[in-house]
Amino acid sequence: MSQPALLSDVGKVLIDFDFSIAARRLAEQCDHPAETVLTLFDDIKGPYEDGRMDDATFVREAMAVTGFRGTKDEFEAIWCDIFAQNEPMHATLGALQGKLPMYLLSNTSGLHKDYFLRTFDIFRHFRGGVYSYSAGCSKPGEAIFHHTIRQLEIDPARTFYIDDLQPNIETAARLGFRTFHYSFAKHPRLQEELDEWLAAQGIG
Repeated sequence: MSQPALLSDVGKVLIDFDFSIAARRLAEQCDHPAETVLTLFDDIKGPYEDGRMDDATFVREAMAVTGFRGTKDEFEAIWCDIFAQNEPMHATLGALQGKLPMYLLSNTSGLHKDYFLRTFDIFRHFRGGVYSYSAGCSKPGEAIFHHTIRQLEIDPARTFYIDDLQPNIETAARLGFRTFHYSFAKHPRLQEELDEWLAAQGIG
């Protein structure tokens, strides 16, 4: 029998993000206002996060479509410097260290994944994860969940899954995961439900 595991989304769960930060900084180096510059990414952000476009192509296309006047390194820094660690979640996961395996499941790009893994201490709690850009599929589709189950060798019936988006929660619940629909304001409730689930799994 597979052991109990925790599976977590990244954005708005482990770390917050605010693309308006990037929008303001991009607007300083192109001819588009901060209020609309992010709409220029509409045709490339999805393919990028689904793995149909690599990092270099995305950066090149993004700089071209915005008319960004800075360097490639400056663009990448602006695109990535939008995150902040969720400290209550960091404390919750720290208390679970060594008690059960913890994994990530995120719709994200290579640039963002590499950035948050090297930047925030919260990710040291995790053994690994599945990311949309490398899996070639994304949430809320079932394919990425099936891929995750196989790759991480987890049993949905013994896995506690956390996500901030209801469609993702619905897919996970349909596949048998124990789920929690997260928001920063609901963290105390998460702690209660997680503690109850851990006790039921025999984890103290």
